[in-house]
Amino acid sequence: MISSRIQKKLRRHDGRRNREAGFTLVELLVVLVILVLLASIIGPRVIGYLGSSRAKTAHVQIESLVTAMELFHIDVGRYPTSTEGLTALVKSPGNIPGWNGPYLTKGGVPQDPWGRPYLYQAGQNGTSFEIKTLGADGKEGGTDENADVSN
Repeated sequence: MISSRIQKKLRRHDGRRNREAGFTLVELLVVLVILVLLASIIGPRVIGYLGSSRAKTAHVQIESLVTAMELFHIDVGRYPTSTEGLTALVKSPGNIPGWNGPYLTKGGVPQDPWGRPYLYQAGQNGTSFEIKTLGADGKEGGTDENADVSN
């Protein structure tokens, strides 16, 4: 058996350990306040990077579409009409001599980073074109993340 003197020491030691084992409410609140302050400083920057990265993604996708349009133009001798649209890069729109597609490797025309289809407008006589997206707001014009992106 353990002597009563040793048992008293063990009880005293266990009591101290239990009091020192956890965090106080004040310590937890201080840590919580620090985390909230960090999130309020860092959060807007991360959201800003997300918006600018979507615009950059739109630029890269449009450049890829422009490259595919140039390949179409080399093969067919003109750009797709407005009614043929960007799907002419993936699927032959009919009896077009020289069509050697698909010109996009992913199997379909991508949507813009905001989940909408890219807008395509052919110029007169099939000599020019415009590919654009209306940005986050889906409306003409805008600034920052809402700005239109085109070739």
